[in-house]
Amino acid sequence: MATSKARPAESLPLPSRNPLPLSASQEGQVRELYYKRVRGKCADEIRDFATCALNRTISATWACRPERLAMNSCMVSHATQQEQDAAREEWFAGREERTRQREEKEKRRKVQEKFHREWWGLPMPPDEEKGAEEVKGERWK
Repeated sequence: MATSKARPAESLPLPSRNPLPLSASQEGQVRELYYKRVRGKCADEIRDFATCALNRTISATWACRPERLAMNSCMVSHATQQEQDAAREEWFAGREERTRQREEKEKRRKVQEKFHREWWGLPMPPDEEKGAEEVKGERWK
């Protein structure tokens, strides 16, 4: 009985430099950054097509064909995996800033809710009663 040596499975190259899985909403944010970057690189071609198509309806199909083809070829040439990777890296770079902004917004919301409850004489939630003095000091900063 011959034993065959099993070759280790060759690892496939990753299609992206950032293989971290993201949620659907996060992927949507990355996709929006990607589209924004591609539109920014083809802004002149998009502007040319838009000025040609202005005040035209069905005739824009044949009257603006060269501008449309130029715009589409520019967008296709810049819509690459490298551009997606760059948009993903840009999204990850801004992640900490978005987290900080969200935390600041939550702090302001809590301070405003506390003020609202004090103003209208509403009872405080049980988990916020012990920290009420700390929040009061933050409100006036």
